[in-house]
Amino acid sequence: MTKWTPTHEAPEPLEGPVVATITGGTILWFVLFLAQLPFYGWFEDHGHAWWVWTCLAGGGLGLIGVWYVRKRDAALRRHAAKGSGHTA
Repeated sequence: MTKWTPTHEAPEPLEGPVVATITGGTILWFVLFLAQLPFYGWFEDHGHAWWVWTCLAGGGLGLIGVWYVRKRDAALRRHAAKGSGHTA
């Protein structure tokens, strides 16, 4: 069996509004958590309480993600300001 080797280079990663995307997703997780909270008793009675806590965890991890992508964005801007010409 031969090893597969790519015949072309990988494309450059797509850049977009990363901070806005992660922030929007984080807000969505918190909205879903708050929307489900009044129905917690129903979720718990039907064995689906984890849905509520999953939304809270998603929001919490999203906050870490927002912090991370803001730091990354700032680092990319500093790197570009130095005039290196090479993007991450």
